[in-house]
Amino acid sequence: MAKTALVCGAGGFIGGHLVKRLKADGFWVRGVDLKRNEFSSCPADDFVVGDLRDPLLVREVVDQAFDEVYQLAADMGGAGYIFTGENDAGLMHNSATINLNVVDECCRRQIGRVFYSSSACIYPAYNQEDPDNPVCSEASAYPAAPDSEYGWEKLFSERIYSAYRRNHGLQSFVARYHNIFGPEGTWTGGREKAPAAICRKVAQARSGGEIEIWGDGRQTRSFLYVDECVEGTLRLMRSGFPGPVNIGSDEMVSINQLVELVADIAGKRISVRHVPGPQGVRGRTSDNRLVQETLGWAPSRSLREGLERTYAWVEAQVRREAALDAWPVPVQPAPRPRAPVRELAQPGPEA
Repeated sequence: MAKTALVCGAGGFIGGHLVKRLKADGFWVRGVDLKRNEFSSCPADDFVVGDLRDPLLVREVVDQAFDEVYQLAADMGGAGYIFTGENDAGLMHNSATINLNVVDECCRRQIGRVFYSSSACIYPAYNQEDPDNPVCSEASAYPAAPDSEYGWEKLFSERIYSAYRRNHGLQSFVARYHNIFGPEGTWTGGREKAPAAICRKVAQARSGGEIEIWGDGRQTRSFLYVDECVEGTLRLMRSGFPGPVNIGSDEMVSINQLVELVADIAGKRISVRHVPGPQGVRGRTSDNRLVQETLGWAPSRSLREGLERTYAWVEAQVRREAALDAWPVPVQPAPRPRAPVRELAQPGPEA
């Protein structure tokens, strides 16, 4: 019989790619999310549209001893969503509630293996003040001082899964994702992350034009293409190492360099106007020493290769929206005056 997997957050960006990979590997897959993926169809064998904050819904979807459960569902977004402070209560409440529900039900059902997607946002802000020398090794997480409530919730949830492993024998595995990007991700609307946002701005700009970037653009990050994220996730899940472990790229670039790279891919000359806006820490990149040691693996795809694929996809979305906006709206003809209605006598039976 085929192995079974449950993907929580299957309607999202990473979850959608993970479902595709699991199906390609021969799994029977159930996906669950608040909504289906808006950019592609999900090949899951069963897809449940529901709210994982509801413990009754979680009990319904975790209705068997799945071989693997992947918990990626979370309230999240890019810097424009996480760092404004306006969404903190929802971010913490929604994601923590989901994780408490899922871990408890997985323990009750004696699930074989449970994966939790944490984030590089758990790392202390005091270790990421130098954009050229950030410290993001797994052991540097404490003393804890994340720069956002999103990071605090992720750290809290890491501890939930590790506590259930210690106290109840739950086979949990935790990865700290570093800025995952690629096609079929959010690219507009306020929750998009830097690679998608920059691809959109460059795609919308004319050569010789200007785009806006928050801050001075010297803040640094590393970005991991989604296919490699999925590969690292599966390797960790099927290993004997519980984590937490970084899953990310160690190819660090400044945001200004990211703009230059996307502009070069697009074949456009783009200038940057730096404006005030949420930025997060000054520097962050994945320290991959532990993942290489424990899994014998580390990402190998270059940032440019991933951006080429992502830019092509985002540009297609921009063109599609522009075409829809330009499509002429049918003009309704002015109503014609109606002729007077005459009631005709009904013909008699002899007619």
